[in-house]
Amino acid sequence: MSMSSAPAAAPATDAVPTPLPGPYARLHQRHALLTGAGGGIGLAVARAYLEQGARCTVVDLAPRAPEAVQALLDAGLPLRYRAADVRDPRAMAALVDEAEAEFSALDVLFNNAAIFDMGPLLESDEASYQRLFDVNVKGMFFTMQAVLRAMCRSGHAGAVINMASQAGRRGEALVAHYCATKAAVISYTQSAALAMAPHGIRVNAISPGVVDTPMWDHVDSLFARYEHLRPGEKKIAVGRAVPLGRMGRPDDLCGAAVFLASDESRYVTAQTLNVDGGNVMS
Repeated sequence: MSMSSAPAAAPATDAVPTPLPGPYARLHQRHALLTGAGGGIGLAVARAYLEQGARCTVVDLAPRAPEAVQALLDAGLPLRYRAADVRDPRAMAALVDEAEAEFSALDVLFNNAAIFDMGPLLESDEASYQRLFDVNVKGMFFTMQAVLRAMCRSGHAGAVINMASQAGRRGEALVAHYCATKAAVISYTQSAALAMAPHGIRVNAISPGVVDTPMWDHVDSLFARYEHLRPGEKKIAVGRAVPLGRMGRPDDLCGAAVFLASDESRYVTAQTLNVDGGNVMS
């Protein structure tokens, strides 16, 4: 049986979520901190958490809340926006303290902030290496550390979800540094899970495949340059190559993100869950 490569209609993502009543909400009154959540996957997960009854502290680089985040604030949902740079461990530790003072102890971290770059291996420079590792590894680790310290202080049996990638499962000739950073996310997730198990804190990761976010327009332009493709050609090709026949959408990550934050995954830790349409089998 053949499968059409035409993408399915995307669900609406700009509607203001309606929180479920307490007895039906899987994250009722839990406090989640989400990084890189001004748009894309992070914002989609913030919406899903709000719908499931969570209170959310949303973090991104922009000095003011992006328009989509502001719409949630204007709707009176239990959300706060904080501008911060995950590369600054002291700033992130202070932000964790401020978030807890406002919304109570943290229960969930969705550790999502990341950047992408690529280029031929022999032309790669130190600056590109440093940018990627500063955000994707250093920022991820020290944000996780600050939240884990807070969870240990409060005694909360919380959940940490780090965003990995299918790129962390394998090497790619043009994407060496990014692949290495996401492999590091998977490794740190496993080590942190073992360290935190005595505290009842679960640490897992999600490994997306190709997801249609604004970042992929940048990725496509880089592939066009280095593989001598027409703009948009790589994006179409990778979508068609997914076993389920299309690129992922930010909303496709929400089910896994809610599951790993909820009590439904209370016996799941040290795992990296592939949410990639079948690209990686494990």
